[in-house]
Amino acid sequence: MLPAVQPDLEWASWIVTRRSAIEQAMAAGWAREVPAAASPEAEALRRFRSYVAAALRHGTTTALPALDGVHIDPERGERMLEAWCAAAVEVASARGAELRARLTPLAASFRAALAGGRLARHARRAPRVARRAVVAAIDRIADAYLAVDLGDGRVVDANPAAAALLRTPRETLVGAPALRFVHGDTRAAWEDQLAELVESDEPRRFRAVWLDALARPVSVELHVTRHLLARERPLALVVARVL
Repeated sequence: MLPAVQPDLEWASWIVTRRSAIEQAMAAGWAREVPAAASPEAEALRRFRSYVAAALRHGTTTALPALDGVHIDPERGERMLEAWCAAAVEVASARGAELRARLTPLAASFRAALAGGRLARHARRAPRVARRAVVAAIDRIADAYLAVDLGDGRVVDANPAAAALLRTPRETLVGAPALRFVHGDTRAAWEDQLAELVESDEPRRFRAVWLDALARPVSVELHVTRHLLARERPLALVVARVL
């Protein structure tokens, strides 16, 4: 069940803009609970921040925490969440009690998801054949599909529809900077949307103009979601439909 949270754009923005201050306060007072960079715990904390910001932005319409691929000890996760919440309350100063009231139901929901994820992990595992079937299905869809590394912005996967749309062999697409195929007028929107995807699991939909191998513009509507691979490698999964 979703926690009863009313939309609050002010606190949602505050969570995002005061991230560094909260991390500093957490390091100063709760050093033992600060996760190492690129650890599963760090990814869990990043997702908690995103979940809190989304919940406060949208209220009860927010989805339950997305924890696929995050495997951490629930007790360690609970201590880490409490440390982060305490640090946020400290940074909020005079409004700390108000923020604590906002965070409490969300932290409880996230802790429950952490605990439930460990119990359900085996049930969620798909056999290798099924995973390959999904890849084959992506290759057969009519819409262009690209997977873009959110770290370096390079294409790591593409389907035949994307190769045809961009008039570029898949072997050339994979490893190339995705921005190479984005028209200059829409590059800023592309970069902004993918940058926000680093901090948020919310799917994004926007329009852009791609360039094929002959530098001809192609107007597309993009549906972009975030996916985490092993070793904490975040990808943007991009599905493009020609307008």
